[in-house]
Amino acid sequence: MDKPLRKVLIITYYWPPSGGAGVQRWLKFVKYLRNSGWEPIVYTPENPEFPAIDESLAKDIPAGIEILRTPIWEPYRFYKKFVGAAKNERINTGFLSEKKRPGLAEQFSIWLRGNFFIPDARKFWIKPSVKFLINYLKNHPVDVIVSTGPPHSTHMIALGVKQKTGIPWLADFRDPWTNIDFYHDLMLTRWANRKHHRQELNVLKEADEVVVISRSMKTDFIKILDREYSVITNGFDQDDISGIDVLPDMKFSISHIGTMVKSRNPLALWKALSSEVKQNPGFASDLEIKLVGSVDYSVSASIEKSGLAEFVNRIQYVPHNEVVKIQQQSQVLLLIINDTPNAKVILPGKFFEYMASKRPILCIGPADGDAALLIAETQSGFVAGSDNYSQILKAIQNLYNSFKTGKPSISSQGIEAYSREALTQRISARLNAISN
Repeated sequence: MDKPLRKVLIITYYWPPSGGAGVQRWLKFVKYLRNSGWEPIVYTPENPEFPAIDESLAKDIPAGIEILRTPIWEPYRFYKKFVGAAKNERINTGFLSEKKRPGLAEQFSIWLRGNFFIPDARKFWIKPSVKFLINYLKNHPVDVIVSTGPPHSTHMIALGVKQKTGIPWLADFRDPWTNIDFYHDLMLTRWANRKHHRQELNVLKEADEVVVISRSMKTDFIKILDREYSVITNGFDQDDISGIDVLPDMKFSISHIGTMVKSRNPLALWKALSSEVKQNPGFASDLEIKLVGSVDYSVSASIEKSGLAEFVNRIQYVPHNEVVKIQQQSQVLLLIINDTPNAKVILPGKFFEYMASKRPILCIGPADGDAALLIAETQSGFVAGSDNYSQILKAIQNLYNSFKTGKPSISSQGIEAYSREALTQRISARLNAISN
């Protein structure tokens, strides 16, 4: 007789039909958890404010799993009215503005968000969720609770439930909290800063297990609270890339997938590409810059100033299954690490899909960051410093030479360890450890 599956309650803000990076990690864990002896139950908002909609992700939800939904009140309707945005306009992450420099209304809204919506704008979901889940768990016991953030309100929900029920709790951090790249852009008062840090510390103290996505993030969290942390990275799903039959672009296409915020504006890259365009007519006739997703106005202005606008192919948000095709078609995949103090910690989820496509990666970021270390480990691309013009130019020239000669420039070794199935076995091991 098969052993009955143990139950894990997963508290997540992002869930299909949400698109974007935030949904991928736990959607994929949920997809494979049953293979490791766990039955997932998902708790998510009924009416959230998603940055994008992607109906194609629904195929990854296992048949028959229980999904709990409750209403959430968020202040975005008032925010849109205050800044003059349309009701159906989606809220960008990372303070991205595609059309203009943020005005006084946007800046005041950022100050309000940082100082009054703590830990984030989903704070009004915390108390109702704790009450709902405690009542639910009385008749539907589970073995473990998982919270995944950001938004870090999910961790505060799990903290409230843990304190009332004693159920073991795993807190999963897809991004840092007070060390996030835009934290100091929130214009925090000393009171608000202390509250953010206090809530963060409470989560780290009370969770039975804390999982982070990179080695540097673990190092940073140890500085906040010295305890055990598990590093389980993001990854790629073999199902997403199997059976895709596309030919590489005929152009020398350099593709960036995802949001390009102000702190990801690669000025030295635009300078290097502009120089090569002027000096090499063949390069100019071959070049295509694909920007897939939202792009901050400052990035568009830099591209225009560099004389590269005619080479840019802007593609708005596309479903994940189409993104995978674009990745496999591209001659070069551009990975830009935010030029911020926590750059070494940043390990974007798309990196692993880039790696799985086996197309050359050009990483613009710190040579000793987590992304650079994994690129070296897997021999999947080139790394150049954010301000290192000569290094970036040399990488472009090497990649273009490989494109023209048809010789591979990467080997993509050992990437199997980062498959979603392998990573789900690792997260299951942590669930086993705290539930026994």
